[in-house]
Amino acid sequence: MDFSHVSSSLAAQRRELFAVVVVNILPLVGVGVLGWNISALVVLYWFELAVIFLFAVLRALFAGRRSELDTAGLIVGVLSNRRAALTLPRTDIAIRLSSIPVVLIAIPLLTAVWFAVGAVTIGVVGVDRLGDASYEMITLALFVMVFKETGQLAVSYLYRGAYKEHSAQTAIRGPFIRGGLLFIGGLVIVMTAAVGSDSIASDVPLSELDPTLVGSPVLVGIVFIKFGFDLAGVFRDQLTEFDESTATTFGWAYEPPTVESVNTSLTEAVTCIRPDWRGRLFGGVTNIARHSEVLKLGVIIWLVAALFATGQVWHIVATLAVAGVVVPLLLVSVDYWLRFGAVEYRTDGDAIVAYDRLFGHALWRIEPWDEIDLRVERDILDTLIRTNTMVVRLQDDSIVRIPSVSDPEPLLEVFDRQPDGASTTGEEL
Repeated sequence: MDFSHVSSSLAAQRRELFAVVVVNILPLVGVGVLGWNISALVVLYWFELAVIFLFAVLRALFAGRRSELDTAGLIVGVLSNRRAALTLPRTDIAIRLSSIPVVLIAIPLLTAVWFAVGAVTIGVVGVDRLGDASYEMITLALFVMVFKETGQLAVSYLYRGAYKEHSAQTAIRGPFIRGGLLFIGGLVIVMTAAVGSDSIASDVPLSELDPTLVGSPVLVGIVFIKFGFDLAGVFRDQLTEFDESTATTFGWAYEPPTVESVNTSLTEAVTCIRPDWRGRLFGGVTNIARHSEVLKLGVIIWLVAALFATGQVWHIVATLAVAGVVVPLLLVSVDYWLRFGAVEYRTDGDAIVAYDRLFGHALWRIEPWDEIDLRVERDILDTLIRTNTMVVRLQDDSIVRIPSVSDPEPLLEVFDRQPDGASTTGEEL
């Protein structure tokens, strides 16, 4: 048996471990032996966190797997089911539609975490005492960090295809956890140092703590947290195997969902059915009850309007009162238009294939043995425009709705049985 591959992997891991130990112990040795400036190192680590966050967002943007989002969520649920992507020319690299909402949420969230970490680190180590030489050193080190991260992004992540194993969520998760631990760790260290020191009054704010008392503990805490994450990177394969072998899931073995292709082949003459245009236009209004969060948003806007009414600011009251109606209706309408507006249903009598003409790909395929419940419903809009809504519950308990169909018979013929009554629960696709 050839063990050369195993031995080379172990040797590479040892070299990586040695580099991690040296990089993380060097700042502590520098402070203790060479008299390095603690404040400058803490500021440098804080800016390093910003670089990590920035490149985490870039990795999330180019992640190769789709994000796991609530399929019933307003607008976000639609994006999670669409496989559309903006592909970079002459490459397999693309910005997936499902990654965009994750990135838009991650940017302000990571920014808030970064400032929070700064409040409990650089906010207590006396940054105002840094000299010009310290700022020059920090600037030079930042250029090195950016160059290193750019190289890893371009070579390891994009060129070697590591992006194919990540979703936007997994790309953000590690840096976000790191930032959260730095904030919690920094806060605990500062509070412990303040409480444990007899020279610090209990009412002294964090910004006025003596940097000589809290600087070293803060630096040690930052180094240990960074060291822990670097070690996890070195032993990621072992951690993945451990996660797979235990009943409790820690997340190391988590794999984002892959993009599954939909079989679009139909053997016989194909019938294409599109929802009635009136149903597509006004369907979101009649389905507003399915999105309780939008109703809550409208109530919140009206409550704000009521507050302005107590001050008799009537022009703002009128604007908010209208917004409390228009904004929820607009949101549910956009969701409905994206979800159903450009979808046509193709059937040959043996299967149904939903095809999104806006994004140019098939959404799902249903065959007779896929359903466990089949219903035809008519809401207020269906009654007014004389259409029907098919509701199909699948084996995985998800629900597929085919709304505003004038003649559902070609679709019902696929199942070789008559539909049942009404259905209102389950996860909607």
